[in-house]
Amino acid sequence: MAEKVGIDSKLDKTDYQGLMELTSALNARYSDRGEVHKIAKAVLASLFPGWMPPWFGVLFSRPFPGFSSRLNAWATFIAGTWLMGECEINDCEIDGGGIGKNQGLLVKRCRFLEEAGCASVCVNSCKIPTQNFFCQDMNLPLTMTPDYETGECQFSFGKTPTAAGELEASKTPCLSRCPSSGQMRLWHSKVQPSNPVAQCSLMDVEEEPM
Repeated sequence: MAEKVGIDSKLDKTDYQGLMELTSALNARYSDRGEVHKIAKAVLASLFPGWMPPWFGVLFSRPFPGFSSRLNAWATFIAGTWLMGECEINDCEIDGGGIGKNQGLLVKRCRFLEEAGCASVCVNSCKIPTQNFFCQDMNLPLTMTPDYETGECQFSFGKTPTAAGELEASKTPCLSRCPSSGQMRLWHSKVQPSNPVAQCSLMDVEEEPM
């Protein structure tokens, strides 16, 4: 991540605060949130062998969508606990309106969101890049639904993000504990929002391919 951001933290590689320093630097360095999405997605992709994502789509996602969703829910459960905190596998809504058994992952209180203290950082550095990675690179639909009241986040593998869902996430108000007091939103939007309390301007609606 340090290579992608262009700076490194002086903290130990295993120190969570080092990750948060780099995340803050990424969001502060680029006013174009699309660039933040691209870099965060590239960091996630770098954790996998280069050949794996496209072949996963060919060998698993398309022919075995249910199995692939369950596999990735469990993989995220195993690999993501350090990043996100306590998680549990659950059932979730999937494309077509059905329920995917064990295709979901519930993050009970997201460590990343709690440490960032910023809904905009959550959406632009985690939610959108992660969804894009799975949808575009792994050919596996994923919708992430953060709850800014409880700190929970629902991963729904097998559910394609919708414009309405992304709009709802983008309209979340600034968190009271936001370390930038909303200034990060102004930096990314480059405009003064008409109602800065009601909506994070960093997340002004802008359609992106999923």
